[in-house]
Amino acid sequence: MTGKIHIGVGGWTYEPWRGVFYPSDLTQKRELEFASRALTSIEINGTYYSTFKPDSWIKWRDETPDGFVFSVKASRYCTNRKVLSDMGESMERFLNEGLTALGDKLGPINWQFMATKKFDPVDFQGFLKLLPKEKDGVRLRHALEVRSGTFDTEQFYDLARRYGVAIVYGQDDEAPEWPTIDQDTADFRYARLMSSREDEPTGMTSQELDGIVRQTRDWAKTGDVFAYFIAGAKVRNPAAARALIEKLG
Repeated sequence: MTGKIHIGVGGWTYEPWRGVFYPSDLTQKRELEFASRALTSIEINGTYYSTFKPDSWIKWRDETPDGFVFSVKASRYCTNRKVLSDMGESMERFLNEGLTALGDKLGPINWQFMATKKFDPVDFQGFLKLLPKEKDGVRLRHALEVRSGTFDTEQFYDLARRYGVAIVYGQDDEAPEWPTIDQDTADFRYARLMSSREDEPTGMTSQELDGIVRQTRDWAKTGDVFAYFIAGAKVRNPAAARALIEKLG
């Protein structure tokens, strides 16, 4: 089996992208329309901080072409807590915002944890038990973005495999203390690439992008891949994503 590789960036509203990624004369209300035709996926970041009404999700779905996929960052009120298994009410509020209106354009949900959150197997199993596999007839796929080295352990990998959730592959040169975990724990892979540089027109050199091509193709042997250029030199991330898409063919 070979999965589909989805490449994109985080969000689509960023003023420095005007004249660099977006045409200078493009109206702001058409930015998602433009971005979704230049890229193959976008990670929605605003959902980590704010709530959105169903009309927003429907609008995003309708402005994007067939085959385009959104990943969604889960609300911080679910993950930034001492006892994760107590997040049930916050999770229901988040899942009831309307994200299932995306239908087949809904990709994975990224549950991001702060670097201060340490691995506790009982706590995390309680959290994983709460994650639903579907809602409103729409499949829900879950990814865990951890930032403490305490998660770099077989016990965590095994727990993720048992519940079929992906572990986010995070690559950030500015935070070397964060673990870079490359483990096959679900039927898809999720990567956040945070090492773009402003002195490179495409964020990374052609050779560096070739390395990501090889890596994503290897991941795709076992399922779909969702890879996003996030942070780093944010102004260069759309160019990096487009260059990677071109190299992948």
